[in-house]
Amino acid sequence: MNFIKTIVAAGLVAASTSAFAADITGAGATFPFPVYSKWADAYKKETGNGLNYQSIGSGGGIKQIQAKTVTFGASDAPLKAEQLEKDGLAQWPMVMGAIVPVVNIEGVKAGELVFDGETLANVYLGKITKWDDAAIKKLNPNVKLPSEAITVVRRSDGSGTTFNFTNYLSKASADWKSKVGEGTAVEWPVGVGAKGNEGVSGNISQTKNSIGYVEYAYAKQNKLTYTGLVNKAGKTVQPTVEAFQAAASNADWSKAPGYYVILTDQPGDKSWPITAATFILMHKEATDKAASQEAIKFFRWAFKNGGKMAEELDYIPMPDSVVQQIEKTWAAEIKS
Repeated sequence: MNFIKTIVAAGLVAASTSAFAADITGAGATFPFPVYSKWADAYKKETGNGLNYQSIGSGGGIKQIQAKTVTFGASDAPLKAEQLEKDGLAQWPMVMGAIVPVVNIEGVKAGELVFDGETLANVYLGKITKWDDAAIKKLNPNVKLPSEAITVVRRSDGSGTTFNFTNYLSKASADWKSKVGEGTAVEWPVGVGAKGNEGVSGNISQTKNSIGYVEYAYAKQNKLTYTGLVNKAGKTVQPTVEAFQAAASNADWSKAPGYYVILTDQPGDKSWPITAATFILMHKEATDKAASQEAIKFFRWAFKNGGKMAEELDYIPMPDSVVQQIEKTWAAEIKS
């Protein structure tokens, strides 16, 4: 768990704010926390201005921005245009990343095990309960699988990572769609709950024969055993930046109200099937306009200077054309 402690420390360093600067407060998604922390640290060094971001999950971020207790909310589950209108919120994508299944099976290395969407759904439905089940063996004829019970780990909090994961399972499995469906929180048929991407990462690393799902940066930095996936084109893909970019390249942001785009189960031989954007939510008419403007300055800086930092953590920066569109949205919607 060293990585998580390090980024929390970076976030806390970034949270201290100089006396002359309006404090930028945000809360929400754990999915982008590693990259937001990295940006906050660099921004603090460059400008002296701090960012206090609470990594509490997308559900909490939405609640806090609706309650006006923070300057911005962050969610990997975008709000629909009607909800944005009702709450007086502007929304835009900040960065893209990917969600990966992770396992802890003795002798199995990262990328060796492969799932398709239906088999993954059946594990989370409780229909597949052992690692040497015929469906898993069929996909993995050369992997030595134990005849042990699968410990299913899932999120306990309102989560955009869960929203994208369950959205994908709903597309891959009619059974999942009819019995459970998608959402930031769902009625899980089975599993042990853990809080945040941090909690799921910790649970998987400590629990033999477990399976969970986390944002890729958490899997990589915590040295978790991620799996491959069979994508919509029927090809087996590994979680790589190229695979995430292949999925992200399908997005048409220009025509989506409130930038509402879901990137799961995209076409293309190379596409990673659980790719996602993470979004920022801000009030169009902020109570504290100075803090609101400081937040926009930070986001503008991150778009301009944060691409390389995002890529170092295996996130995908937003394309320049989309950033230009987002800057127009700020000018039109957020009152200074």
